[in-house]
Amino acid sequence: MKVAITSTGNTLESKLDQRFGRCAFFTVYDTETKGLEFIPNPNKDVQEGAGPASVQLVASRNVGKIISGEFGIKIKPLLDSLKIQMIVLKEPEKSIQEIINMLNK
Repeated sequence: MKVAITSTGNTLESKLDQRFGRCAFFTVYDTETKGLEFIPNPNKDVQEGAGPASVQLVASRNVGKIISGEFGIKIKPLLDSLKIQMIVLKEPEKSIQEIINMLNK
């Protein structure tokens, strides 16, 4: 399964970005192949609609879960309709590597 993780940067040492729609990067991790992709978020500076646009971006990568610090109120119904699970992780100090390690357990 592919998992999108909101990230402050494009390395495994980067931290979890607390913002879903306006995160700096999405890290897409494939739990089966262990493949990893860092995608710059083109929606981080838009005036409005960053959340829904970001949902479309990660949905186009066929993710089954999204891990972030928080999600806007418009996001849950969108993710529910796409059958994408949202996981709120209130640990901003966690690195992408630590989150991937948790997924692999």
